[in-house]
Amino acid sequence: MASPFLSYVAVCIIRSITTVLALPATEPPLVGDHPFVAIWNAPTDHCQRLRIPLDTAAFQAVTTPSAVTGQFVTIFYEDRFGFYPKVDTIKHKLYRGGVPQNGNLTEHLAKVQSQIDHSISQDSSPGLAVIDWESWRPLWDQNWGSKCIYQKLSITHALQMAPFLSSKQVSELAKSQFQHAGRRFMERTISLGIGKRPSRRWGFYLFPDCHNYSWEKPGYSGKCSAKTQKQNNQLLWLWERSTALFPSIYLHLSLRNSSRAALFVRNRVQEALRVAALPKRPYTVPIYVYSRPLYRQQTQKFQSLTDLVSTVGESAALGASGVVMWGGVKDYNSEAACQSLSDYLKSTFGPYIANVTAAAMLCSEVLCQRRGRCVRKNYDSSQYLHLNPSHFRILRANRKYVAIGQPSAADLEAWAASFTCQCYWGWSCSPKLVQPTKNKLIWV
Repeated sequence: MASPFLSYVAVCIIRSITTVLALPATEPPLVGDHPFVAIWNAPTDHCQRLRIPLDTAAFQAVTTPSAVTGQFVTIFYEDRFGFYPKVDTIKHKLYRGGVPQNGNLTEHLAKVQSQIDHSISQDSSPGLAVIDWESWRPLWDQNWGSKCIYQKLSITHALQMAPFLSSKQVSELAKSQFQHAGRRFMERTISLGIGKRPSRRWGFYLFPDCHNYSWEKPGYSGKCSAKTQKQNNQLLWLWERSTALFPSIYLHLSLRNSSRAALFVRNRVQEALRVAALPKRPYTVPIYVYSRPLYRQQTQKFQSLTDLVSTVGESAALGASGVVMWGGVKDYNSEAACQSLSDYLKSTFGPYIANVTAAAMLCSEVLCQRRGRCVRKNYDSSQYLHLNPSHFRILRANRKYVAIGQPSAADLEAWAASFTCQCYWGWSCSPKLVQPTKNKLIWV
């Protein structure tokens, strides 16, 4: 029987959380009863050949970015998915017309169809399909820096078609042609993928973006600008067709152990959650955040525990469906790199992933009746889904991680005060606290 104190706490908490606005329903988890999943997605063939053990037991799926069929995650890179028009700014070379308005959409879609058939079996189980197209962005105004070449080539194309127009009219025509063709390439490609393999959740990597990269400036808040949010609103056509969103939260080494890292990640994930709610659907699509064990653009330093909290921990607390831990071919291609990864997985990475995923499962059970996931009431707070080390032990057993323990009344009070429930579509739930009557055994 629950103590009078615990009952009093529960009543007070329930009263306080009923004032929180209900969140829109979201798609149920793809993996069992895991509200938040961690997916390994890095090539470790070299480590396997060296027989260096890698403890990936904390991950709900272990995959590689390589073109291997039957994986939970399939990545379609731009050089192996259809006939993607692009410019190589280093080699100064145009591929398949360079700009989308010069591309051949019919041939492109035919190639895409054959590649989907080859990469994902027709009777495939649920999973993720990620289209990684990064050379140009579908909105004209977002092609800055090295991507300005797409504006220049589009203006040249428009001028050839209508040399009698004024400079302003040519620019307007070029913008219209580029955005129309870019939209058609993206819309038709993802629609074909969904139609061919509806069991997969389809989306484009790095969409949506927040462009909050100015962390060196004083007073950095991490918030997406009003301009960026307006531009993301203009991509409603893309969010209406995507069945998952894949924002990126790769951390630069200069953010190591900085409070700005959490601000950077928090606002990128929150923007994805905002965008997911824009289409008029009965539920929001899942958010799978792309992260890295290593800091960005280097292969030596792994994320500190502080930064794992700022990346994986932030994503889970905000209501993402999971994190994809990506790695490139150069990350683990030596004995030293493989050994460092092995040590990191065992000492830091695996135990933390197990803690967060187990905490997300427990919070879903004690607060949301397992019919929804726990989400921060205030997205800009610093509350996390962590198991209290004073009351839980995380062990390795039977090639899996397991969390053993029982949350205290204070643990539950903290969760209920800081989190609410986002119900899974087709289920009703409410933030209502339930005290476990015995020790919990949570298999990750």
